Amino acid sequence: MERRVVVTGLGVITPIGSGKDKFWKALLEGKSGVGEVTCFDTSGHKVHRGTEVRDFNPRDYIKNGTVDQLGKGSQMAIAATKLALMDGGLGLAEVDPTRIGVSVGTTGGEIQILEKINLIRYGQDEDHVDIGLFLRHPCNNIPSNIAREFGLKGPNIIIPTACAAGNYAIGYAYDLIKLGRADYMLAGGADPFSKVAFIGFGRLGAVAPDICQPFDKNRKGMLVGEGAGILLLEPLDNALKRGATIYAEIIGYGLSCDGYHITIPHPEGDGVASSLRKALKNADITPEDVQYINAHGTGTVANDRAETISIKKVFGDHARKLLVSSIKSMMGHTMGAASAIETVTCALVVKHDVVPPTINYQTKDPECDLDYVPNVKREHPVNIALNTAYAFGGNNSCLVIKKFLN
Repeated sequence: MERRVVVTGLGVITPIGSGKDKFWKALLEGKSGVGEVTCFDTSGHKVHRGTEVRDFNPRDYIKNGTVDQLGKGSQMAIAATKLALMDGGLGLAEVDPTRIGVSVGTTGGEIQILEKINLIRYGQDEDHVDIGLFLRHPCNNIPSNIAREFGLKGPNIIIPTACAAGNYAIGYAYDLIKLGRADYMLAGGADPFSKVAFIGFGRLGAVAPDICQPFDKNRKGMLVGEGAGILLLEPLDNALKRGATIYAEIIGYGLSCDGYHITIPHPEGDGVASSLRKALKNADITPEDVQYINAHGTGTVANDRAETISIKKVFGDHARKLLVSSIKSMMGHTMGAASAIETVTCALVVKHDVVPPTINYQTKDPECDLDYVPNVKREHPVNIALNTAYAFGGNNSCLVIKKFLN
């Protein structure tokens, strides 16, 4: 028998605050995490702003003496995992370690280590590169480092499907629990701030000079960010037995690939619409059952237009009744962590019936004409929320998060 899968722990490290409570308060207040980039010199570039995590000290979370041997992606992922475990009240000593696994999504993995290697190679020569740096670079180190830190011996996977990776990782974890292949999963995404992403998106002309304005007529692009989000997932019967707080239930997901272009979505939103339809079918719900969509909402002209078209294609007249917001207006784009952090957001939305706003919304765009919850949070009953995430390469994803009703 397939098992119901619930969310019982939330852990986040973000540019607007770390820890579930601080993060949620900042979201509802419409707090911006945007600032001048400090982790490297941007004077040679046309844009200079991003969303860095500024209140993070890995030693507050990692006590086993290995901090300096970990890349920042692993550090943030371990910290978010610890917060999720603490929030979920799960004592690992009471759990069979072979039945608890880790599933993490990422875009660049430990990209800062690769960037450091390149600086040494081109600033000096390759003989000056510590071979240990190469061993710390592969992206699969992130879930492996989580497992080592907490003594977990269950399934362990990295899913590098770019900016949709967090959703992919959570969907995979959901399947493992639903099918009885794991009893607990720590699932989400992590990405540190990356020169590669900052410069690459800048060269594409996709980075805004000052603020991120999803769905606004005068939007000028995204802002590169960093962070980590981890959710504790478990079967409903486990959660009830141990008296855990249940934030939400995951009831399905949908995946698709545009096969259209490496960097932009299909202009008519075909791939995006496909993932939405698959998610509704997998969860056995109708479009009218949905109240809220946490949009991918990057603030680029192509994404926001295609995303709006796809929502109207799939939801028809009901699209006008949906609340649709983008927290990237506050957070920037945290790459592989984005949809994991946004799943945390959806879990809190269905728990509390409050929708965070899309800030910096000033001018209506006739091509983006839905209710984007402009600038101010909205109290509204939300029984089912969709978390959407779309990525380079045409990787599309949609998770279905439902209010827990026993």
